[in-house]
Amino acid sequence: MTNDHAAKTGTGAVGRSVRRKEDARLITGHGRYVSDLELPRMRHVAFLRSPYGHATITHVDVAAAQDMPGVYGAFAGGMPAFRSIALRAQSALPSYVETAQPILAWQKARFAGEAVAAVVAENRYVAEDAIERIDIDYDQLPATVIAWKPPQVPVHEEAPDNVLLERKFDAGDVEAAFARSHVVVERELTTNRHAGNPMECRAGVALWDPVDDKLTFWSGTQIPHLVRNMLAELLGLAESNVRVIAPDVGGGFGTKAVLYPEDIALCVMAREMRGYPLKWVEDRAEHLQAAAHARDHRYLVKAGFAKDGTLLALDADVTCNVGAYSVYPWTAGIEPLMAGGLLSGPYRLDNYRCVTRGVTTNTSYAGPYRGVARPATVFAMECLLTAAADELGMTDLEIRRKNLVTPEEIPYRMPSRLVDDSGWYGACLDKCVNAIGYEEFLAEQQRRRETGANPIGIGFACYNELTGLGRAAAAGPRMPFRTGHDACTVRVDPDGKVTVLSGVTTQGQGSETTIAQIVADAVGVPYDDVNVRIGDTNESLWGFGAFSSRQAVIGGGAAHRTGEAVKAKVLKLAAALHKIDESDLDCRDGEVWGPDDTKPLATLAELARIAYLESNKLPEGIEPGLQATRFFDPIRGAFAAGAQAATIEIDRKTGELTILKWVCTEDAGRVINPMVVEGQIVGSIAQGIGGAMYEHLIYDDAGNLSTGTLMDYLMPTSHEVPEMIIEHISVPADNPLGVRGVGEGGTLGPNAVLAGAVHNALGIEIHHLPITPATLWEALR
Repeated sequence: MTNDHAAKTGTGAVGRSVRRKEDARLITGHGRYVSDLELPRMRHVAFLRSPYGHATITHVDVAAAQDMPGVYGAFAGGMPAFRSIALRAQSALPSYVETAQPILAWQKARFAGEAVAAVVAENRYVAEDAIERIDIDYDQLPATVIAWKPPQVPVHEEAPDNVLLERKFDAGDVEAAFARSHVVVERELTTNRHAGNPMECRAGVALWDPVDDKLTFWSGTQIPHLVRNMLAELLGLAESNVRVIAPDVGGGFGTKAVLYPEDIALCVMAREMRGYPLKWVEDRAEHLQAAAHARDHRYLVKAGFAKDGTLLALDADVTCNVGAYSVYPWTAGIEPLMAGGLLSGPYRLDNYRCVTRGVTTNTSYAGPYRGVARPATVFAMECLLTAAADELGMTDLEIRRKNLVTPEEIPYRMPSRLVDDSGWYGACLDKCVNAIGYEEFLAEQQRRRETGANPIGIGFACYNELTGLGRAAAAGPRMPFRTGHDACTVRVDPDGKVTVLSGVTTQGQGSETTIAQIVADAVGVPYDDVNVRIGDTNESLWGFGAFSSRQAVIGGGAAHRTGEAVKAKVLKLAAALHKIDESDLDCRDGEVWGPDDTKPLATLAELARIAYLESNKLPEGIEPGLQATRFFDPIRGAFAAGAQAATIEIDRKTGELTILKWVCTEDAGRVINPMVVEGQIVGSIAQGIGGAMYEHLIYDDAGNLSTGTLMDYLMPTSHEVPEMIIEHISVPADNPLGVRGVGEGGTLGPNAVLAGAVHNALGIEIHHLPITPATLWEALR
C-alpha cells in the first residue's frame, strides 16, 4: 500500500492498514511524554531506597538533607502526612489476607529497593546528592526470596506462612480419571521472574493548586481514570478535584497499570508544597528493583491420558511469588487466579483439580505483565502434552489435535467454568504447520542427524487468550470494583469534522488510529476527518484503561455504539430538513445521500452548521448539536485462539540457540487495522522470546537483586528476534465489532515453543526457564 493510499482513506476505514495518526509526532521526536513536561517553578524528586531485602528501620533523620543548598524538602515515612496513608488492595475471596503497603516504609523494609524517604530539590542532581545525606539505621532480618520455601521470618505478621491467597479449582472426578489412565506424566516446572522494562520507565508530575485545592497528576499510566478514583479516595478529595493526564506513554505492558507508592508520595509532597509542580522520572535501576515484577512460578503438575492420547485428568499445585506486597489495586491474586483459571488452555478436559496460591516474599511485588501468568501455564500444559506423546508413541501434533476444543463444541465451558467462544484452535495449528514447512523440516532434520551437523528442532504451542473482559469475568475477581465497561463521546463539530473523547489509553498500541477508524465507519466520515483525544480524565467520561487486551473490544465497542448514535442524529436532522424517511438515508464519506444516488442531499458540515449555528433552521423536535455519549460492556469478553511454531538450530560447540523461523496464527476476529494487529502480535512474541531465553531477575539469599542493570538482566535485540510469519483466522466474536483482543496472545507461546523445539532437537526436557546456552551446552556433552 502506498503512502498516498494510506493517507487518503474515506468511509470503509475498518479493515485497512491506514497510516497511524500517532506516527507523525512519535517518529519525528515530537511525542509528549511525562519526562518532556516542563512547568514554571518545577521541582524534582529522588527517593532513598532500602539496601536490604528485609530489615527493621530503627532510626531516620532527614535534617542533613533538608539543610543542603537547593533542597526544598526532605520526607520520611514516619511523618504524619505519609504515615496516615497506606495502600490496601482488597478482595472478598475467603482465603485472602489483606496487608498494608506504606507510601514510604517507616517501620520495616520488606524488599531491597523499597522507598523509605524522599527529597525535593531544584533539580534531580541535587536531590540524588541529598538522599545520601539522610541518616537511616536498619536491623537486618532473614529474607525469603523463594516462594515455595518456608520463611524464617514472615514478611507480614498477618500471614505467618507468607500465603496471602489460596484457591482451589475443582471439576469432575480426578482420582477416578487417573485410575483409568493408560499413561500418567508428572513434572515440576519453574518459570523465571521478569520485569516489564518499557522504553519509558515510570514517571509522574504532581501539581496541587493552592487556590482551588485541586490536584493535577501527569502520569505515564495505563489506567488514568482508575488512578483518579484511587487518588481521590486515598487523599480525601472529591473526584472532581483530581485530574489525571496520561500523555504519550512509552510502553506499559501492565507494569504501568498499577498505582504505586511513589505516585502517592509525589501527590502528598505536592500537597505540602502547593503551587509547585513536583517531577519524578524513574531510572532503569529503580525500575528493575522497585517496579512490579511477574512470572516467578512453580508448577507441580500431573496429567493422565488414555491409550489414544485423550487427556483424562489434570492435577496441579501452583505457587506464585507475589513479592513483598499485594499489588494495588489488583491484589496478590492476579497471577495465581489467572494460572488456575486458564491452566488447561484450549484443551478439552472434564476432570481438573488445581490448588493455586500467592505467596509473599522479600522481593518487589508482582503485578500485571503482558499475558498475566499464561506464558507459564501454556509452558506447563504443553510440556505435559509433549511428555505424554513420547510415552504414547505419538507425535506432538497428533496429541494436540486429539485434545483441542473444536468449533462444534463452542460455547465450551472450561473446567474452571470460564466460557470459551472461539474454538478455532485446530485451524490455527494447521496454518502454522503449513507455514513452517513441516515436511521439509523433517527431511532437513533427518539429513543433519545423518551428517552430524548442528541439530535442529521444531516446537509448537496452542493457547487461548481471554480478551475484552466484561462484567461476567472481571480482571480482578472479588475486588471492590468490576472492570467491565468503557465510555466514549463522539461530537460532530460545526465544521463537519468529528471529535472523539475516548476512555482508552495508548502506550504504543495505535489506539488513536483504531478508534478513529471505528468512528469513521460508524458515523460515515473520512478517517482523516476524525480527531481522537484520549488520556485526560477531564475530557473523557470513563475508561478502565489498557489491560487484559480489552481496548479494541470494549473501548472500540463504546466508540462504535456512540458513532452509530451520532449517525442516527445526523440522519434524523437530514430527514426532517428534506422531508425524507430516515430509512432512505445514509451517511458516507461525510455526505448524506438519499434515494437519488446521483448527488448528496447535504454535507455533514452543512448539517452541523445548522445544528450549532443556525438553530432557527432546526425542524421542530430536533435539538441542537450533534453529539452522543455511550457506554459499552461485552458482559463475557471474547476468547482469541492462537498457535505458534518455530524451528531452531543449536550450536554443538557453544550451546547457542538460533531461531530459524517463527510462525503465529491467531483468531483476532474482525481485524480493525492489519498493520496495527501484526505489530501487536510481533511485539508480544518478541517479549515472549525475551522471557524464554534471556530475562531473569535473580535475588541472592539476603534479598539483594543480582541482575539489577541491563548488563545483567538480558533482553533480546533485533538480532535475536527473527522475522515472523503472521497468519489470521478471522472469526467474528459476539460483540458489535466482532473483534477479539490481540495485545497479549503472542507472549503465551514462546516458552512452550522453544522448550518443545529443544526437546525435539536434543531429546531433553526443559523444566526450568530461561533456556540458556549453558543449559544446552551441558545437554550436548
